[in-house]
Amino acid sequence: MVRELRKEDINKVADIWLDTNIKAHSFIPAQYWKNNFELVKELLLQATVYIYEDGNKIQGFIGLNDEYVEGIFVSDKMQSQGIGGILLNYAKDGRNRLFLNVYQKNTRAIPFYQREGFVIQYGGLDEATGEKDYVMAWQKNRNSSLQ
Repeated sequence: MVRELRKEDINKVADIWLDTNIKAHSFIPAQYWKNNFELVKELLLQATVYIYEDGNKIQGFIGLNDEYVEGIFVSDKMQSQGIGGILLNYAKDGRNRLFLNVYQKNTRAIPFYQREGFVIQYGGLDEATGEKDYVMAWQKNRNSSLQ
């Protein structure tokens, strides 16, 4: 089931954020994510966040800022089971366009977003980490025009 974030969810959601970032971004020191942990907890409460839960257990979430996908995070044990796609489809409902940034070294996420209809628009640099990234975009019923 997908639902909106509630204040009482924040610790579990933040733990998933930290664990997923450390594992998915081994090319960035873990301390970077740990240093941002408290700030992210505050920002999550201000963002539009949808939770995926099964049996009252939070297994993943997506954070949005209008059409910008701040991130999709799925707990380690539940990855590759379709939860990321469910969350992304939930975000696509009622929106004509979504875009996001993804690290170029995140070789697992890029093909996932491409399967979900996102197209690389251009490359850039994340100044906070010094890592190269891509801006990817999805557009409803017009994916071919983005290529």
